[in-house]
Order: sequence, then C-alpha cells, then structure tokens
Amino acid sequence: MKKISVTIPTYSDEKCVPAMYERLTKVFTEQLPNYDYEIIFVDDYSPDSTREVIREYCAKDKHVKAVFNARNFGYTRNVFATMQYGTGDATFLLFSDLQDPPEMLPKMVELWEQGHKVVVGQKTKSKESKILFFLRTIYYDVIGKFSDTKQIQHFDGFGLYDRAFIDVMKQIDDPYPYFKGLVSEYGMNIAVVQYEQAASLRGKSGQNFWKVYDAAMVGITSYTKILMRIATFVGAILGIISALLAIFVLFSKLFHWYEYPYGTASIIIGVFFIGAIQLFFLGILGEYILGINTRTMRRPLVVVGEKINFEEDEPKKLKEDKQS
Repeated sequence: MKKISVTIPTYSDEKCVPAMYERLTKVFTEQLPNYDYEIIFVDDYSPDSTREVIREYCAKDKHVKAVFNARNFGYTRNVFATMQYGTGDATFLLFSDLQDPPEMLPKMVELWEQGHKVVVGQKTKSKESKILFFLRTIYYDVIGKFSDTKQIQHFDGFGLYDRAFIDVMKQIDDPYPYFKGLVSEYGMNIAVVQYEQAASLRGKSGQNFWKVYDAAMVGITSYTKILMRIATFVGAILGIISALLAIFVLFSKLFHWYEYPYGTASIIIGVFFIGAIQLFFLGILGEYILGINTRTMRRPLVVVGEKINFEEDEPKKLKEDKQS
C-alpha cells in the first residue's frame, strides 16, 4: 500500500487545525481508502494555542504527527523544512489557513499515478484582496520574464511531490531557499492543476509587508539578474547624458561667456537626482549581497524543539541506513 504524507506548516492556526484535520481525514477515508497516510503539522512557534490543539489530535489519532520548532524561523524557511518530514511515497504540501482545498488531493494523486513527479496547484482566481492578487500577477510576470528558469505563475507551493523530488530538495544546502523557484528549476514532469483560491480561514494573514517584501526579494535575487543589469544600463545612459550635457554647457559658456548663467539650481537638482539613483541601486546591490551573505553562513534551516508520533518511523530509518 502506497503512503501519502501531508505536511502542513502552521503559525497562529488554532482555529484552522480542527477543520484541516476533518477535511483531510474525510478525503482519505472516502476518496483514497487504498492509501496509507500521515498528517504532519509543523508549527513555527505559534504564540496562541495552536500547539495544544495539535497535541490533542496527535493523542487521539496516530496518523497525526507534529514537529514543533524551537523558535520562529519565518515562513520561507519553515515551509521548505516542512515538506521534508514526510516518510511517504509522495508528499502533499498544504497550507494551514485552507485557502488551498485539501479536496484537490485525489485529482493530484491521479496525475501522480500517471507518472508526474510533481503536481502543483495554480490559482486562476482568489478571494483575497483584488489589489494583492493584481500585485502578485505583476510580480510573477516580472520574475517569469527575466528569470533563467521558467516560473510557474500564481503558485505558492501547494501540491503533491514524489519522493524522488523530495530527495532532491534534501540535497539543497540553502538556509534561505526560494521554494517556488526550486520547484520550477528541479521539478520533474510537472503537471499543473488550476483552482480558485478560497478566503483564509484564519481571517488575518500572518504575513505583513516586510515578510512579503523579504520573500519577493529572495525570489528576485535568486532567479533574476535583471535589477543589477538595469543598474548597469541606467548608469551607462546617465553617464552618456551627463557627458553630452557637459559638452553643451562648455560650448554655451564659450560662445556666451558673459550672458550664460552658472545655473546653481540646475546643478543642485542634478546632484540630488544622480545621488538618488546611486542610493537606489546601492540598495539593490545590498539585496544581492545580503542574499549571498545569508547563504554562505551555512546556518541550519530550522531547529526542531519537539517531535510527536515519529517514534515508529525511527527503526525504519535506521534499518534503511544499515542496508544502504
């Protein structure tokens, strides 16, 4: 019997865990009865009672397992770590706020059984803010056009991943990975299932502006060189314009020595303009350097504080290690 691991990153999801459990178990009992399964909640140090709720389900159902991070490591790192805890033949990555429907799993399993190693969900519409969805569309268009690897539009990680792909992900030594880009780059025989994203059951998003900005810049600096190349081109163009203006000013002064004003105001405006351009692109350069610095420090992705219901998997792992 094949086994499917459902891995769910959580943060402040005390209201979402019960609904997630009920909907997932219903899917397995009614639509996927021929598959063994495990449901793994990976909590990133929630400040509410999320962990207590997860403990209750772990106590009453051995299919439910838990991983509790020792501290908060952030959305990006926790998601990448979450998908690696599964022991099944395939791993279903699902987000705890239930914007992405667990009921899509049977369709994804069907495509997986047909030979697709990666089956991802792609949003066609979303009940989130229309402005936010529009901004995401622009972001995906930009990174898609300038990335060396073709990116999947409106994809947040929701999908079913074969064990072969998970094994590849485990080889990636990156303390701040851009998971969506890695799926596009290393995904094998990818199938895309479209769906309409629901409203978050959590209500308020756990992502603020700085977290969203941080994740966006990780994607841009990891998979595009466009910003640094724009800086080069803008610098070159401004340099040519400045040289032409300097020549113009020189000849104007030579031919109109006593009439041509020095133009203090225009000089000040020019200095401030050039200074603003320089500061902007220094900030862009800093983003790339920050990404390099983070990756070269070789810090662990996350630190696990506690695991629940994983005991039965340890002997299997030890046996496999001995055989290999």
